[in-house]
Amino acid sequence: MKKVAFVTGAGQGIGRAIALRLAKDGFAIAVADYNSETAKAVADEINASNGSAIAVTVDVSNREQVFAAVEETRKKLNGFDVIVNNAGVAPSTPIESITEEVIDKVYNINVKGVIWGMQAAIQAFKAEKHGGKIINACSQAGHVGNPELAVYSSSKFAVRGLTQTAARDLAPLGITVNGFCPGIVKTPMWAEIDRQVSEAAGKSIGYGTEEFAKRITLGRLSEPEDVAACVSYLASPDSDYMTGQSLLIDGGMVFN
Repeated sequence: MKKVAFVTGAGQGIGRAIALRLAKDGFAIAVADYNSETAKAVADEINASNGSAIAVTVDVSNREQVFAAVEETRKKLNGFDVIVNNAGVAPSTPIESITEEVIDKVYNINVKGVIWGMQAAIQAFKAEKHGGKIINACSQAGHVGNPELAVYSSSKFAVRGLTQTAARDLAPLGITVNGFCPGIVKTPMWAEIDRQVSEAAGKSIGYGTEEFAKRITLGRLSEPEDVAACVSYLASPDSDYMTGQSLLIDGGMVFN
């Protein structure tokens, strides 16, 4: 029996790379995304290369939808072993321009979405009568406040706190909880941050990326596959003795 991994925000960017990598590692994958078309495209890609995947449409900010999606996955793929709470949004939010609307949107997806994912995974692990792995998307912005990203950064600090607390609370159930903390990754989400930061500075597209890239020790932006490799480790038995950690995979932007 293949182990089963459920990956949110898997229709594009980092989530897609994670889904493809875990499929290559031998997992059956639930490609979960609010965009059913991109989710289906990624699932088709996995199935076309002899993997096993289903597409699941879910808005992670909706608790009932998350529980339904996880249960659908458990039944259709005959098991549940790993959840990757990857879905997130990152609007640029200079302090003075923060609105209630933007706080609600970011926190509903980035924070509540992680909580609902953890809860649904616990229920699924219990139904399968074994432990499992919860892997949460944090960020280097969850270790150090990032300029212009107050709401996003604070949401990722929250994810790091949730990860630590859940690790303590769930250890007796045989569940490990860890996070992964990317830096600047070449994805559609980053392109949008670059556009917003560059425009705010009155500069051309690419300015934001250049400014942020100056802080990367390895001198290059991350590929989604760099992040997926870290998640591959967290999803594998190799990380069984690790819990409560949020691993930085950012090319050396933040040192612990």
